[in-house]
This record gives sequence, C-alpha cells and structure tokens, in this order.
Amino acid sequence: MLYDHLASAALLDLAPPGAERIYVGKKQSMHAFSQEEICRMMIYRAQSGLLVVRLKGGDPYIFGRGGEEAEALVEAGVPFEVVPGVTTALGIAAYSGVPLTHRRHARMVSFVTGHDAESIDWGKACEADTLVLYMGITSFAAIARELLARGRSPETPAIAVRWATRPDQKTITGTLGTIAGLLEEQGFKPPTTIIVGEVAGLHGKLNWFEKLPLFGRRIVVTRAREQAGELSDQLRALGAEAIEFPTIEIRPAADSAPLDEAIARLPDYDWLIFTSVNGVRYFMERLDRSSRDLRALKARLCAIGPATRAAVEALHLKVDLVPEEYVAESLVAAFETHDLSGKRVLLPRAAVARDLVPVALSARGALVDVVEAYRTVVPERAAIDAKKIFRAGKRLDWITFTSSSTVKNFLAAAGSEAIAGARIASIGPVTTKTIRMHGLDATVEAEPYTIDGLIRAILNAS
Repeated sequence: MLYDHLASAALLDLAPPGAERIYVGKKQSMHAFSQEEICRMMIYRAQSGLLVVRLKGGDPYIFGRGGEEAEALVEAGVPFEVVPGVTTALGIAAYSGVPLTHRRHARMVSFVTGHDAESIDWGKACEADTLVLYMGITSFAAIARELLARGRSPETPAIAVRWATRPDQKTITGTLGTIAGLLEEQGFKPPTTIIVGEVAGLHGKLNWFEKLPLFGRRIVVTRAREQAGELSDQLRALGAEAIEFPTIEIRPAADSAPLDEAIARLPDYDWLIFTSVNGVRYFMERLDRSSRDLRALKARLCAIGPATRAAVEALHLKVDLVPEEYVAESLVAAFETHDLSGKRVLLPRAAVARDLVPVALSARGALVDVVEAYRTVVPERAAIDAKKIFRAGKRLDWITFTSSSTVKNFLAAAGSEAIAGARIASIGPVTTKTIRMHGLDATVEAEPYTIDGLIRAILNAS
C-alpha cells in the first residue's frame, strides 16, 4: 500500500497483516518521494506479482495526480482499477453546511488549484457562482486580489475549512475582502480549502457537524481491538475523535482441558453462568470442537448484563436470570430466591477474575466449577502505540476504562502522565475502585454499567 498524507488512518487499518505500507505523502515543500518515484514503485511491485493499493485522500482524479499515475501504469502495461473517492469540496459541502449549488445562489461551480496561481485564467474562474480553491491557502491573498480586480464584490461570502470531515475540523468565515487577513491572523495551515460564493453564507444555518455534542473531543478507547468498535462508532457519530488504544488482548485459555471436561459433563449442570460476552464466545468455540452441541445443555442460564444476555440469545437460547445491576454483587443477590443446595453450577470466565460469585454461591450449598474460558494479556505493541498516541502536545479530553484490566494495563503501558489533563470515564464501581487504587479519580461513572451508560455519562459531563 502506497498512501498519502491525507489518507485516513481507518483505511490504513483495513490492510491485511503483513502488508507493506509506504508513506509517499506530499506536504508543502516536503515530498517523501517524487511523482516519478511513486510511479516506479507502483509499477515495480505490480510487475513483481504483488497486489498494489494506491491510497489517496479525496478523489484520485480531482487534483490528486491520479491521471498521471494511471497513464504511467498504462505505458508499463500494468492493469488497474480506479475506485472513486469523495473529493474535498464535496466533503466540505456536507460537513460544513456549504452546498456548492443552490437554486437561489449558485448554478455554476469552478474547482481551481491554488498551485501556479499565476497560470490560471481568473477571468474565466470568476464566471462561476461558487469558486472552490484547492491548495490555495499560501497564495490566497494574491488570488483574492485577482478576483477583486475582475469585479468580484469584496462582500462575497467566503469560508476556509481545514481538515474537513474530521473531528478536528476548523472553519473561518468572512468575505472575499477579509478572509485572507483572517487566515493569517489565526495561523491557518494546509490542508485548507477555501470556498467563495453566496453559498458560503449558509454555513451558519446548515452547519450540523460542528454542533454535534462531542464535536472536537478526543476520547481514548481502551477496550480490546475486536470489541472497541461498539464504543468508538457511537463516539464518532456524536462528533468525537475516538482514539483506539487497546490495552487488553483476548486470547483462548492457556489450557482448554478443564473447560473441555466441563463440556463433556454439560448435562449434569443445573446452572450455567456467563459473566461476559467473551465467556459466551469462548465457551461456544470449545463446545463446537467437542462431540456435543447445545442439545446437551440442560442447565438454566444466567447472564450478568444486557450485552452478555444478547450474546446468549443470539444462540437462540433463553436467559433465565439477569441481575438488576451488572456487577458480581448484584448477580449474587439475584440468586437469593433460588435454592442452590446441591446444585451444580458451571462458571466459564476469564483466567483472572474476582472470586465473589463462586465463593458466595458455594456458601449457599452450590457445587461450583470455575473454568478458564479465556485470558486477557497486554498487547505486544501497547508500549509502542502509547508513545505515538500520548506524545507531548496532543490534547486528550477523555480516557474511558471498561474494566479493571484496562486501567492496570493502560498505566503499565502509558504511565499516569498520559492521563494528565484528561477526564476519566469508568464503566462501573469495580472499575472505579481500581482507578482509585492507582491514585486517580473517575470523573464520571456509567449508570447503568454499560457502553450506552458510559456514553451518557460523558455527554452529561460535556
């Protein structure tokens, strides 16, 4: 994969493990490689039998040099496919409330590059109702003079948008006569796109993105990579920048024999208790590898909370018991009305977990088998990723913790100094207790103790 400066990190993460990633970005006066070198790298790898992705920000055929690269591939006899993207102007139109066309304001649009501004026929450009200037921030003062000299009114609305469509999107609104001074005053830098025309005046009315409740907030998600999406997606939908920093990695049990033996005795159990979605997942994986299936399950089912319950019900099984609050103490309380004397209970769970449930149920006469279904470890790259994410000068607004393990592993990988200035969101009292044990304070605690409750707590405090 050869990728540009503006290529989304989320798209980079779609590359398969082991894929070669080469940064070929171009910033002003800072080019990682020349255009000729980029073309040669693509051709060489393609002719070596590799599948090559050329990832660009925006659309490759609108000021993206996609045409030049495609020509080079044709001349080298390399077959290719072009996947269209969303060019910057369209992203700005959607995310800053500036429709490029409007029946009352604009029936003609011009896309113009700010590079080599002296070679542009500004008389023709001025004929368009809406003028979109790509890469024109450094030369805009001169461009504005050209437009004014050709009759464009200095009162024409104008807007400059930096990092369009991202949570760190910034906008400056003004007029053709004032916007150049505002850009200099506020120190705007590339990547910035400028739109001149009456439609720019609709920004204040149609700007929905910057009004989202968590717009611009930088929030760290510490869940395991495969489980981070639920929280990250909701935060992004609310306008936040969700920074995924997995502090735990879920792996199968170090020794699956105890769980396999329990599954062999599955018809003997009266209760099967799941205290996490992971417990359901890894229990089912071992069940699928055994000679048994769900028909062997005679036990009643208990799930600690709604997410775990949903995981069980996805198997077309009914859950018999869910505690009022989604913690071990409430789970124990939920069994108070049940006679457990002599009852056999299977509890497949993490390798390291609190012993409250098995101890309390055993005290009431239950015969509890606690078996390791999975284990959590610190990801190998945690310390390396921490240096990238928590480098000096990068503001963080919130850090979310969804278990005691995420707290301990975060501090081990990043240190308490990474939290400086950020507020802490805890998913529940057990996690909050761990946070306090490490000399920190939880700003908010979820109620209920779920991902939705965690997001609601952040919203209420923002």
